[in-house]
Amino acid sequence: MGAIDIVVFLVLAAAVIGIGLWASRGEETHSEHGAQDYFLAGRKLTWWLVGFSLIAANISTEQFVGMSGQAADWLGMAIASYEWMAAITLVVVAFLFLPKFLKSGIYTIPEFLEYRYNSFARSVMAIVTLIILVGVPTASVIYSGAKVITGNFQGVTIGPLDFGNITLACWIIGTVAAAYVFTGGLKACAWTDLMWGSGLILGGAIIAYMAMNVLGNADAASLVATARNGVTTSAIETAGPISRFIQLNQGALPEGKLHMVREASDPAIPWTALVLGLWIPNFFYWGLNQYITQRTLGSKSLADGQKGVVFAAFLKLIIPFIVVIPGILAFNLFNDDLKEDAVNRNALVLAENAPDLYRSLSEGAKPKDEQRNQQIIASVKEKLAASEKKEPQVFTFKPEFASLHPDDAAKIAKHNAKVVSTKMTESDIAAALTADPMAITLFNDDLVKGAGSGVKVETLAAYDTDNAFPTLIRKLLPLNTGLKGFVLVAIFGAVVSSLASMLNSASTIATMDVYYKLRKGATQYELVTAGRVFVVIFVLTAMVIAPMLGHPAFGGIFTFIQEFQGFISPGILAIFLFGMLVHRAPRFAGTIGLLLNPVLYGLFKFSPDILGKSNPGLLQTVANWSFLDRMALCFGIVLAVLTLLTLIAPLQKPVDLPVNEKMDVTPSKGAMFFGALVCVATVALYIVFW
Repeated sequence: MGAIDIVVFLVLAAAVIGIGLWASRGEETHSEHGAQDYFLAGRKLTWWLVGFSLIAANISTEQFVGMSGQAADWLGMAIASYEWMAAITLVVVAFLFLPKFLKSGIYTIPEFLEYRYNSFARSVMAIVTLIILVGVPTASVIYSGAKVITGNFQGVTIGPLDFGNITLACWIIGTVAAAYVFTGGLKACAWTDLMWGSGLILGGAIIAYMAMNVLGNADAASLVATARNGVTTSAIETAGPISRFIQLNQGALPEGKLHMVREASDPAIPWTALVLGLWIPNFFYWGLNQYITQRTLGSKSLADGQKGVVFAAFLKLIIPFIVVIPGILAFNLFNDDLKEDAVNRNALVLAENAPDLYRSLSEGAKPKDEQRNQQIIASVKEKLAASEKKEPQVFTFKPEFASLHPDDAAKIAKHNAKVVSTKMTESDIAAALTADPMAITLFNDDLVKGAGSGVKVETLAAYDTDNAFPTLIRKLLPLNTGLKGFVLVAIFGAVVSSLASMLNSASTIATMDVYYKLRKGATQYELVTAGRVFVVIFVLTAMVIAPMLGHPAFGGIFTFIQEFQGFISPGILAIFLFGMLVHRAPRFAGTIGLLLNPVLYGLFKFSPDILGKSNPGLLQTVANWSFLDRMALCFGIVLAVLTLLTLIAPLQKPVDLPVNEKMDVTPSKGAMFFGALVCVATVALYIVFW
């Protein structure tokens, strides 16, 4: 960043956070409404604050790093389903979930379970939600935000501080977010969200425009060299940027990236997931996820809440154009950089786990940009110096890796063969290692599958696609114009906004669902103080976890986040829907549904590792499914069990839920009309990109 960019970044960041804290001034922690003011902004949020706050809390580097990275990888436009299906989900939430929640006057989503089911169900959901919320999305947002910092500040140091270091970047992000949520609570979050959300959409649009501009002026031969669909130089030589983008990325699966529907075998978003599986995390996230729903619980009325949620649904339709498409453009324009980033990341894994193999692969190799990679070089040397005799390690890779690095792939497979099989001779290995990348990959896959339970498996990547969006920022935005400062502060704001929302919601659950249950006589001041203490505890925990998430074994930050939601979201969604729609469902059914889902999901996901060759064929088949399909199966089984329990032991009369007499629960007819328009627009987008 140039001097002007730094000034723009610091001034805007300070101004937005200052406005948020100013707007939340006057908080009366000693009053009878202290906890409500701190955790729910006094239930005074208007529709436009609710709408922008939902988007700013949701759109973070999870999208700008994770989703953009998945788009740059093999998923392309298919990853946009998380956004466009969310638009329809939000409309349903506005008219099915929100009226019940606002009418009951709850502070937290687990609190609703106590009223509908029992206290144990509330406690189970609260504890599980806290563990997942702090350990997965909170840590992930810190890590992905740190990726943006390190991607743009490699080699930048101030005294002993190296801003290319992922750990330092994680602590910077976490500390700033915790500072203002600690002080101002949800009201500070909501007002800063209004500005961060606006800047985020504008900043993303700037990046998308500039990337498309560069594509239109790029050398046609260079673009074609990285295309996977057989497009020719002559076809795009005189084409405009949009035409080039379409031609470079169209075509049959899996090469074509402009498809919303992927084959059934796709490990991330198969077409089968669009039928049911993808709806489960969507409804859980937008309807039952505390750090999102806390905004709607703070609405001044049901009408304001519904209008705000529908407004957020409209904004979700825009997000893929400023997140997903730039990710695809990053691969078209800068795949050499993404390949070099992967080489660096793989080097760290190899140096730590197989130093002899690393030395064999790195003979004569030099980084393309020594200044950018000096931190990587230092880290590799440190790991090599500290390396000791470790347990056996094998390495897996995709055909794409073998195509880019055929010699390295052969050496890696040879290493794996020696680790896995002592019976294979040098000639056996040489005969198996042909020049065909696919043959090498299949041979290596068989070796890895044959590794015993005591052998650790590491994944080597062909491209570091999580660096797609940071690379666009670094490559496209000019220095000393203020533009880079503006875009980076918008991205920074997105991180801080989402992180602050997560910390605020986690502290709300810990305070109202755990602490207050143990301290029934706690004063309002004591509750707010407890909430602030929990903010500090949770952010420290997440900052310790965050730097570990860069390991290739996680398969990309977005996949990591979504995969782990499978342990909780199907069961929670099932018991909430059942509890709201089936009034005779017994109270104990909620507890059973909550406990059953993680057992099922863990069985389906980990049974091959646990049972090995004795694993039944059905479990092995399910383990190979997409995580979204596994979530759908868990959801169906939990619903079936809840139905059986209701038939066996139905309630004699429906449960009477509490009523918040102060809440205006008159629905909004305007929100219903515009909600219908959003649903129609979503269907139209699917038709265009089918």
